[in-house]
Amino acid sequence: MQLRYNYRLYPTPGQRQALAKAFGCARVVYNDALRARQQALAAGLPYISDAELSTRVITEAKKIPQRAWLGEVSAVVLQQALADLNTAYRNFFASVTGKRKGPKVAPPRFKSRKDNRQAIRFTRNARFQVTAGGELRLPKIGDLKVKWSRDLPAEPSSVTVVKDAAGRYFASFVVQTPSQPLPETTAEAGIDLGLTHFAVLSDGRKIANPRFLRRAERRLRKAQQALSRKQKGSANRAKARARVAKAHARVADARRDFAHKLSTSIIRENQAVYVEDFAVSGLGRTRLAKSVHDAGWSAFVAMLEYKAARYGRTLVTIGRFEPTSQVCSTCGVLDGPKPLHVRSWTCTACSAVHDRDVNAARNILAAGRAERPKRLWRPGKTTACSGAGR
Repeated sequence: MQLRYNYRLYPTPGQRQALAKAFGCARVVYNDALRARQQALAAGLPYISDAELSTRVITEAKKIPQRAWLGEVSAVVLQQALADLNTAYRNFFASVTGKRKGPKVAPPRFKSRKDNRQAIRFTRNARFQVTAGGELRLPKIGDLKVKWSRDLPAEPSSVTVVKDAAGRYFASFVVQTPSQPLPETTAEAGIDLGLTHFAVLSDGRKIANPRFLRRAERRLRKAQQALSRKQKGSANRAKARARVAKAHARVADARRDFAHKLSTSIIRENQAVYVEDFAVSGLGRTRLAKSVHDAGWSAFVAMLEYKAARYGRTLVTIGRFEPTSQVCSTCGVLDGPKPLHVRSWTCTACSAVHDRDVNAARNILAAGRAERPKRLWRPGKTTACSGAGR
């Protein structure tokens, strides 16, 4: 399976300038190629092939004075920018024709130099390497200092250099790794995700909701107010914007760290894990939107997915319309819907007293066991995921 390993980079001022040049060249190639295809469509001309587009916006473009500076960066960076555009077009066409499931994919859009996130990718053709001294050597950029939090398990097939909104630099390595099955266990867990408690397990354990965004709201509000007072285009406004971005980055990092540790713990302890299929996009449009996004359910379930595949565990999702909060987990009687403020209730049939969330988790466990042959999440569908070493 393919996994991503992310590490912090600390480029020198000269290397920052070289990276900025590479970001800009990749963006220009992407925009030139997109413009060429849009103009061909408007003129009624045939769709420009990938090979012809590469010749036009890279090979031939380097020969004209207006684009001669494209030769100052690695050619692989430019080719990968073009590959990203081609992938975006294929996804768009597959979505329009119905071959791609899920939400509709919009056509590619132009990239801006003011985008909060900038990225370039190097493949093996670029001959990047990790030096004996532990630095990342990139063509036409140099040896970048890397903060190694763990060793790479295998030779990486590509590396993506990312600059985020907070001005931090990261190296994201794609590594092909074999699965590492853990010793089998008989334990299984149903998980009820919520807002009062982040997760309630079928064994009765309740994981408190950290509410990282809510706890940082005062600091974020003050930073945003300071930004709004700064004159547009000034250096002080740029510094204030960076402070806002760093404050948000701290919240995102804390949320990601929490989700990694909890998901790893659950996967290690249980042979099979059952979760409910939430409609997060729908809940994100309700009055609970801020709390829903602060919880980060989708990222947590995604971590459970790839860790289950990596460690030889089973993850099963049950339908979102299962009445897990309405059924008595003791006798199985459907007791009807209950308002959200009702946190405990007594079954009218067997007189069992239930905690609402624990009862739902037990019902998820039972429904997941019944649905397991039909809705089994298979390791072969694994996609690249960050934070693989956790």
